[in-house]
Amino acid sequence: MKLKKTLTIAGSDTSGGAGIAADLKTFQEHETYGYTALTTIVSMVPDTWAHRVSPIDLDTVKDQIETALSIGPDAIKTGMLPSEAVIQMSEQAFLDSDAEYFVVDPVMVCKGEDEVLNPGLVDAMIKHLVPHATVITPNLFEASQLVGEKTPKTIEAVKMIAKKIHDKGAKHVVIKGGYDFAGEKAVDVYFDGTDYYLLTAEKIDSTYNHGAGCTFAAAITANLANGKSVLDSIKDAKSFVTSAIKNGWEMNAFVGPVRHGAANSVETIEVEVEKI
Repeated sequence: MKLKKTLTIAGSDTSGGAGIAADLKTFQEHETYGYTALTTIVSMVPDTWAHRVSPIDLDTVKDQIETALSIGPDAIKTGMLPSEAVIQMSEQAFLDSDAEYFVVDPVMVCKGEDEVLNPGLVDAMIKHLVPHATVITPNLFEASQLVGEKTPKTIEAVKMIAKKIHDKGAKHVVIKGGYDFAGEKAVDVYFDGTDYYLLTAEKIDSTYNHGAGCTFAAAITANLANGKSVLDSIKDAKSFVTSAIKNGWEMNAFVGPVRHGAANSVETIEVEVEKI
């Protein structure tokens, strides 16, 4: 059987929970052929788990993308992009490819950090990535940064921000996060340019969620490559990542990664979809 090919342009998490490690595990679970162009190496101080971000030199990133495009990706996903130059390379990679889908995960922070890694990169994302995105997957904080507003506190505010991101060129916007203000359920808002949808699943009270955002975006990428509609791709990705979080595990005193294979080997989580 010929597999669909899913390329991730993203960073490497040495702990194996997020970044390209999460992407490749997710691609594998969705029966696509995952491969990579590495942009950064993220390591951690063992005694504190503080992040150390080491960008890959630009020539090496360029060489990887050249190789990746020669393979012919069906879908491309972005993750941590450490500079405007790499953001522009990622844009050009999509434009130079025959990939039908471009999923943008606008990574701005390492989990546990409160500030944008490089605030100047937000403008670059808006200019070079957002206009080409088939789907963009910001969390509440990232969504607010993309439109220059405070983090939303109501579903109506989330809808307004989704509309503003769509107006910047993204075809489909899903603002993830399991919002604290949404009550006992974990909800995401999806806007397709016309209609808004509320996706609702079980809220998991767990700190074992390392890699959840990467996993969600990678699952959407694989689902699209495999021919699912955007709504079904997002719905199934939410089910997949919710199961992964529910079955996450404690790796050490600082972090607990999600379990990528849980949806296929342990349990499937029901996701409700409601037009709002």
